Amino acid sequence: VLLGAYSAMQKGIFVSCSAGNDGPFESSLSNEAPWVMTVGASTIDRNIRATAVLGNKQEFHGESLYQPKDFPPALHPLFYPAGMNQSDLDSRYCNAASLNKTEVEGKMVVCHVGGDLTGIEKGQNIKDLDGVGMILINPEEDGYTTFADAHVLPATLLSYADGLKVMAYINSTKSPVAAISFKGTVIGHNHAPMVASFSSRGPSRASPGILKPDIIGPGVNILAGWNESIENNTKSKLNFNVISGTSMSCPHLSGVAALLKSAHPKWSPAAIKSAIMTTADLVNLAKNPIEDERHLPASIFAVGSGHVNPSRANNPGLIYDIKPTDYVPYLCGLMNYTDKEVGLLTQSKVDCAKESSIPEAQLNYPSFSIIFGSPVQRYTRTVTNVGEAKSTYNVKVVAPKGVKVAVVPHTLNFSKVNQKLIYEVIFTRLEAAAEGIVSQGSLYWHSAKYSVRSPIIAIVNGN
Repeated sequence: VLLGAYSAMQKGIFVSCSAGNDGPFESSLSNEAPWVMTVGASTIDRNIRATAVLGNKQEFHGESLYQPKDFPPALHPLFYPAGMNQSDLDSRYCNAASLNKTEVEGKMVVCHVGGDLTGIEKGQNIKDLDGVGMILINPEEDGYTTFADAHVLPATLLSYADGLKVMAYINSTKSPVAAISFKGTVIGHNHAPMVASFSSRGPSRASPGILKPDIIGPGVNILAGWNESIENNTKSKLNFNVISGTSMSCPHLSGVAALLKSAHPKWSPAAIKSAIMTTADLVNLAKNPIEDERHLPASIFAVGSGHVNPSRANNPGLIYDIKPTDYVPYLCGLMNYTDKEVGLLTQSKVDCAKESSIPEAQLNYPSFSIIFGSPVQRYTRTVTNVGEAKSTYNVKVVAPKGVKVAVVPHTLNFSKVNQKLIYEVIFTRLEAAAEGIVSQGSLYWHSAKYSVRSPIIAIVNGN
């Protein structure tokens, strides 16, 4: 994949790749090469709401693509197959062998996400025994990330936190009851965009000196065309589906890149990536920092530069450009790569002994990933003016904890469009910085019209 992406980049073709669906665990991402845009997944502000209503009048909003119009609002007996035996995984996950009709018939059944069954398959097991509905509960690692599935019976998927409250209610009474109220499409969820639980996280293992993922974009409950009916109806013309994954967010960024290329035909793939990264959003609809699946401020290894903002990316002010040949000294600077291996990737003869190899963080990337082996590190960046011809930019730094950041010069004065200027950044580890800390910050270039942001991640390994 990365060989093909490198060849495409050489021909001026922008490539975006999925970060992977192995989150929320660190260093779980793939497609880490700096010549591709590595895309994580976020939620959108639309919920296809199905609300669980308990007998104690508590209500918890979940999601389901199946929205029956004739499902009665009456409370039904609530049955939890595992009972007090939480170690009975078959019952927790509503496997068919753990259920019987006497216990399930006419009841709302509580199941946990997990095991070898999908939520839809769990619902089918309940439907086969004449259960009336299902309340699914997220595992802890999925947190508040919920999916709208095409269930086969009235159902809702609740967050882990709300699931704990449902379990507490079940344990508080001898006769628990519940209903599901279907609300249809609800717009304006204040926690959006939120990093999806499954979205793979950095840091990059292959190249820790490059911050990955680069960006996050819409990837949860995405409605789009599908090549067949999800109802297995050969006569249906409703060829649409709702899918979640970084394979949904990646095409969003490809579409944004196509729009930018249309507006700026001469921009290189690196210029397009830079425009997207330096203009990304850092807050959600509630104007709070973007959160992860736990509703906690998301790590830089989850969001990268932030959430894509196509309108701002169309007019970024400054860009960090990279020529295809610039990747050769970067590749030669990586450990454990031979001349032959670099040559296979670049499709050219390479002699790294003659190349001016560079550290990873010296690549003209729109972000900084600093690993402190030595206490002082210096890197340069070249920015290209794609905004107003005569413009002045002043630097502002939010330094990572335990790090001093100095920028030379403090001001960039441009006199024409496409003019390039170089600045240097000196990162100094403070004596008080403890080993093993990971902290984040930002470097901004502000003008009267633009704010160009580069995220900074600092990892203190030792002296």
